[in-house]
Amino acid sequence: MALLTVVMVALWGVGLIIWWKAHVPSNFPCNVPKIPIYVSLLGLWSDMGQDEIYDRWLRKPLEQHGAVRFWFAGRWSILVTRPQYLTDLFRNENIYAKAGNQKKIPWSVLATLLGDNIISSHGDDWRLYTSIMKPGMTKRNFDCRPLINTSRKLVELLLQGQSHIAVGEGVMVNPLILRYAISVMGQSFLDIDFQCLEDLEHPILEVQTTIKRSIFRPFYMNFPVADKYPALFPSRKQAFTLVSRFENLLCELIRDRPRTISKKDDASNSQVVHMLEQALKEGKITEKQYRDNLKIMFIVGHENTQLLLNSMFFQIGSNQEVQDKLRDEVNAANVANPTADTVNKLPYLTAVIYELLRLYPPISQLTNRVATSDAILGNTVRIPADTYVGWNAYGAHTASANWGPRAKEFIPERWGSSVEEMQLKFRRDTIRGTFIPFNAHMRKCLGQAFVLLQMKIAVFELVRGMRWTVDPKYKLKLPGAGVLAPVGCKVIFEEIQIREPVSESETFTEDIKLYDGGDL
Repeated sequence: MALLTVVMVALWGVGLIIWWKAHVPSNFPCNVPKIPIYVSLLGLWSDMGQDEIYDRWLRKPLEQHGAVRFWFAGRWSILVTRPQYLTDLFRNENIYAKAGNQKKIPWSVLATLLGDNIISSHGDDWRLYTSIMKPGMTKRNFDCRPLINTSRKLVELLLQGQSHIAVGEGVMVNPLILRYAISVMGQSFLDIDFQCLEDLEHPILEVQTTIKRSIFRPFYMNFPVADKYPALFPSRKQAFTLVSRFENLLCELIRDRPRTISKKDDASNSQVVHMLEQALKEGKITEKQYRDNLKIMFIVGHENTQLLLNSMFFQIGSNQEVQDKLRDEVNAANVANPTADTVNKLPYLTAVIYELLRLYPPISQLTNRVATSDAILGNTVRIPADTYVGWNAYGAHTASANWGPRAKEFIPERWGSSVEEMQLKFRRDTIRGTFIPFNAHMRKCLGQAFVLLQMKIAVFELVRGMRWTVDPKYKLKLPGAGVLAPVGCKVIFEEIQIREPVSESETFTEDIKLYDGGDL
């Protein structure tokens, strides 16, 4: 009898905890709808993509109300897509402070992986990290050679992969894109060539692939409290070990790398890693802060481009008219080695990249802002102090109120006819909160100019070196949550004989003259 009583009390306690976690706090706003909690848990048993989930459960309430009560990562939060709310959220950093996983779920595997870094920090820490790293992320003389050489190597490997499989079968593109993206990131920001395009078994590739499989599991993303008890969840114990292995491996590779930058005092040649190393040497940051920012530079420095290139191969491989128009523009440029000046003068290439970012924002949804005090978002939605507020870029980018009745269609021409017109629209829509692939205002992505340059050069080299179509057997599948890009996309490639250009570019390293969104 006593044992039964203990069991009943324990079950009652567990039930009470579940109820407490699952019920919407009484101080949450009542003028926005609540999304059923099971929608957040669909990833546990459903293979629906986030586009399907958004269209079925989120689009109507968000387009009608602009905000909803949404359960994510073990707590209720407010999710917004209305431009009025987004601009208020992004402009007022002191009211809606950045608060990443190191604040939200500090005990978790994810917080251990990402740490306290330039992206998720706030206040004095953010200002410190920015003062150190920003010059290396926003400099205007990026060396284009790594971008060109790795893009050409990617073309070579994709065609090689095609030659090794049966006729009519497609190549799985993501593994090669990952290797390309890590190679570019290392050479451009960390002063290291990871040799990922040459070494199929490089340990950094293996650990990255394993981390993404083990850490981002739907159950633990929805119930991060499980990370507190690795003894009860062996897979989480393994995940913590894997994160430690990744961190130590990355730091060892960086420490032992052969230095490629000879003039250490030449600020124009300095990369982010040099700035972090100098700050650590001078005592401006701790060893942990150095490691956390090194890790985040590695992760975001390759992942956004990796995701966007996957989307590019699918979208342009599904639309030969767009691909042919791109190829005609690239060939008309008539240069052997494209520079930033070359690619920035190509309007259709610019429009295609912008449209890819609109329909396939790599980070489609993020809940990383917390109200520092009671607030009224957009003068309409009451936000209690300590409430997390998130945004959904896919929703904002595909709302007919923002982009017209054909908002969900891929139409590069919507951006205009000249590069200047496109840049103006980019800036205007970012300010308005209708185009937010790089966030906006004071916390906009510092690397957005480099991503745009990298994408333009990559697409330039890809379309002039080969033609591709999506494998007819592949059906578009997007992840259920988090990042946004086609999963498992297979593409059929055909080599094209590159036309002999009549002009050579004068230099590889130049002022990149690249629109970066301006000071919003």
